[in-house]
Amino acid sequence: MPTPNAAFVPPTSHTTRPDLRGTFGMAAATHWIATATAQSVLERGGNAFDAAVAGAFVLHVVEPHLNGPGGDLTAVFATAEDPTPTVLVGQGPAPAGATVEHYRAEGLDLVPGSGALAAAVPGAVDAWLLLLRDHGTWELADVLAPAIGYARDGHPVAPAVVRTITAVADLFRDHWPTSAAQWLPGGAVPVPGDLVRNEALASVLDRLVTAGDGAGSRTARIDAARSEWADGLVAGAIDRFVREPHRHSSGTDHAGVIRASDLAAFRASYEPATTAEFRGCTIAKTGPWGQGPALLQTLRLLEPLNDALLDPSTEVGAHTVVEAQKLALADREAFYGDGTVPLDVLLSDAYTDERRALIGDRASTELRPGAVDGVMHALPPVRTQAEAEASGAVGGQGVGEPTVQVARTTEVPPTTPVEDRGEPFVAPDGETRGDTVHIDVVDRWGNIVSATPSGGWLQSSPTVPELGFCLGTRLQMTWLEEGTASTLRPGERPRTTLTPTLVLRDGEPVAALGSPGGDQQDQWQLLFLLRWIVGGYSPQQAIDAPALHTTAFPGSFWPRTWEPAGLVVEDRLGDDVIAGLEARGHVVTRAGDWSLGRLTCVTRDPATGVLGAAANPRGAQGYAAGR
Repeated sequence: MPTPNAAFVPPTSHTTRPDLRGTFGMAAATHWIATATAQSVLERGGNAFDAAVAGAFVLHVVEPHLNGPGGDLTAVFATAEDPTPTVLVGQGPAPAGATVEHYRAEGLDLVPGSGALAAAVPGAVDAWLLLLRDHGTWELADVLAPAIGYARDGHPVAPAVVRTITAVADLFRDHWPTSAAQWLPGGAVPVPGDLVRNEALASVLDRLVTAGDGAGSRTARIDAARSEWADGLVAGAIDRFVREPHRHSSGTDHAGVIRASDLAAFRASYEPATTAEFRGCTIAKTGPWGQGPALLQTLRLLEPLNDALLDPSTEVGAHTVVEAQKLALADREAFYGDGTVPLDVLLSDAYTDERRALIGDRASTELRPGAVDGVMHALPPVRTQAEAEASGAVGGQGVGEPTVQVARTTEVPPTTPVEDRGEPFVAPDGETRGDTVHIDVVDRWGNIVSATPSGGWLQSSPTVPELGFCLGTRLQMTWLEEGTASTLRPGERPRTTLTPTLVLRDGEPVAALGSPGGDQQDQWQLLFLLRWIVGGYSPQQAIDAPALHTTAFPGSFWPRTWEPAGLVVEDRLGDDVIAGLEARGHVVTRAGDWSLGRLTCVTRDPATGVLGAAANPRGAQGYAAGR
């Protein structure tokens, strides 16, 4: 076990769950059924990639309020043969018809947070099939069997799914009848523990398997499934369905612009990971078409500081960490997107040193991106929720992010519910905000993968009846203003929040981790990395420790607002620390004791082969397993 750093608050000696350790294989996911499925594949001789793909398709079924086949995926992985971190790109682009002019002509100032106009090309399924083809060992039929079984025969529905369906039941009844048919069986919201079935989805997965009948090899069978997905029933059904106008989060009805030709044109791919060094570790992330490099920028800002300034459990540490994050996230708004991004400058010593000098003793209330010679983008609109409402930019029933927000249980419910952006949380008026799922797997051979699938959650757009799932809403992360780094452009990827992590030491992978939570994913992962790498916490201790995040930047999800100096904390941080942060000018929201983040991780010691895993107790749904 690691040795605690005396500069940090001592970790708890009693963790909520054990730090799993073994030598055979480990899996951790945001739903216990997906974890068990992945581990069962390892037990039957599959490798980490077979296990991750099997678990991921199960996540589509058991966490349908957080991800689905119509969504997207990013992953970072390494193989036993090649420890070089590689990114699996399952983020689809904007459809050919998704132009700023079209959305403006529809009377929109923002890409809606729900409805087919927010849909990027679905990328998750093709990405998983690509990973299975190239690095797995199992046949597709065997990998998909658990998901097909849970979809056709049913699975006990989790309370969080029921809370989401409850929140959007009226929307389904009044505007999305195909969603009501799927998620309100007999016209009623399911009860936690009810068996929920999805025959249409099971049939879609069956078609992927049978598409390979007669093919001469495992690779050919998987390629046939990829072609069926891109050119067959799925593409045609989506094309026909979205042409009918339906309600969007704007409160108005619109038809979608995605077409079968958009699905036919997309194939998932690989690319090298973006990396940075921090305290003897290499941290591997996606490129700047995702938000991952903002974590790298934050770590670069914190790298040379005294250890005591890096402890998120203290007033000075929390303040320092949050102010560094604000600077990196401001750069995300100014520079990140699917075009050319000057990452070499943003991660350079000179630029980082200049930016670090901006961290002061008081909470900044400004959005402060840096400047890079020769690179100029317009900044997107920066407005608070109140300003957005006053301008009329926000209206209708919002179902934007998949973090569905639930008013906390008190004698008098708050007028505005606390938003933790971590667990599904539905406001009293039905507004829905975002979350996702995550899975990590490592096997005895040294294959390791961290994956964050998302999008296509049941409340993102109407269910396509022949398919049993709906489209995602990733385009809400683009702007309709011209000239920003992430302006909506046909054929370009929206800047996704999906941001899995791989950690290496001396060139060998030692951890895979990630968390749901929209804009907060890397913020919560940063806390883990600081406590594990610098603080000497065990993985489970690092996950259990009090969490926090800033909201002082434009959110990636509709309605794209920010909270100057906003800081959300778990109450367990302590009254004295919270009071000290408020005295520094942070506008603190207390989110409860166990509310922020759903991080999971797996680990590997290359010297001994010992494997580990840990999972989050928050939400009472994630689980780790292994031996």
